[in-house]
Amino acid sequence: MPQVTVTINGRAYAIACDPGEEDRIRQLARGIDARVTGFAKDAPQAGEARLLVMAALLLADELGEAKETVRRVRAMPPPGAGMAAAEEAALASGIDRLAQRIETVAARLEASHI
Repeated sequence: MPQVTVTINGRAYAIACDPGEEDRIRQLARGIDARVTGFAKDAPQAGEARLLVMAALLLADELGEAKETVRRVRAMPPPGAGMAAAEEAALASGIDRLAQRIETVAARLEASHI
């Protein structure tokens, strides 16, 4: 089983993964490192465990919102089935919220790389 060394907040971690997943693990680690680094700048007194918990909570929140959006989209009638105005408004609102979350995450990632 391959092993990848990733660095998060200046600390190296050896992570086992399936063959072919090495680049994906590195990419995920870079995203987590960016979030943890951003939190560390905002709260320099926070310990490593707290920073990792904050990053995990942010990721869990984003995942939860994405799952809810997928659930709503799957529950919608197929295209052309005459979606009600309220359903269209709800979908548009959900897409707007998701876009705002993505923009916020992108801004944090950009700020952490500066």
